[in-house]
Amino acid sequence: MKIADSTILVTGANRGIGKALVEEALSRGAKRVYAGARQPFAHADRRVTPLILDITDGAQIRTAAGKVDALDILINNAGISVQNDLSDRAALERLLAVNLFGTYDVTQAFLPVLTASRSAIVNILSLASIAAVPFDPLYSISKAAAFSLSQSLRALLAGRGASVHIVLPGPIDTDMTRNLDIPKASAESTARAIFCGVEKDEEEIFPDPMSETIAEGWRKSAVKELQRQFAAYVDQTPVKS
Repeated sequence: MKIADSTILVTGANRGIGKALVEEALSRGAKRVYAGARQPFAHADRRVTPLILDITDGAQIRTAAGKVDALDILINNAGISVQNDLSDRAALERLLAVNLFGTYDVTQAFLPVLTASRSAIVNILSLASIAAVPFDPLYSISKAAAFSLSQSLRALLAGRGASVHIVLPGPIDTDMTRNLDIPKASAESTARAIFCGVEKDEEEIFPDPMSETIAEGWRKSAVKELQRQFAAYVDQTPVKS
């Protein structure tokens, strides 16, 4: 998968990692970038097509999908964090609606154009997907669910020409982590590492210094090997068109 001359859709594209991904895609020669966000915004580069896209709104998802007739890379980046304890079920449902079901619904809506040719789905998750962050348990739960969704999609879509890449960043300097007094990677360097990982066909992408420290151990871990064994139960023979 090459970024140059590709058509890309980024959700949550108006700020943070999403905005950095749009700019990095343009710098790498993307042919067109669909920039999805809840509020409309303009971009100076004519290759950018803004889409009004609240990923919890089924009607907006369907409308956006109807405007895209070809797509090489779908980047599910939109997500939220609401720091709370485990006593607030409503807050958990809100996070699941965005971080899990939003990712699911957008992916399902764009699958017809994604699997028309070799394509990639990139799900921006978190290290909290594989190890819960105690001070943000609801975010951790929602991202762990999205991690399982991503693994399932990878196995099920392997025979349809679509690869699935799971991005597992540590703390990134965005609005979401503004109140965390810890070292953070920039959104720009993270975006560069994400696209490098996609072009290298890495299944899990560790795009910042903190996440890089566990990358090698993860790839050789018993958990990763178990994923491969379970994925082998699915018929991944490419479907001939």
